[in-house]
Amino acid sequence: MPRSDAGPYNPFTGRPATDAAVPDAARLGLEPPRFCEDCGRRMVVQVSPDGWWAKCSRHGVLDSVTSERR
Repeated sequence: MPRSDAGPYNPFTGRPATDAAVPDAARLGLEPPRFCEDCGRRMVVQVSPDGWWAKCSRHGVLDSVTSERR
């Protein structure tokens, strides 16, 4: 399922996207998203030396390769 770049939720805090508070590590690209941008649910996240993947129970898998954050 295609994802939009700006969903209704912040992928690092789980709060509505209008909330501008983003952790410093996330801003530097060192932290994977922990919340789904589409629904705000907490995701299962796996980090490896060469990237990460995150899985939302409703919207599927997002990884560092497809999101160009690798």
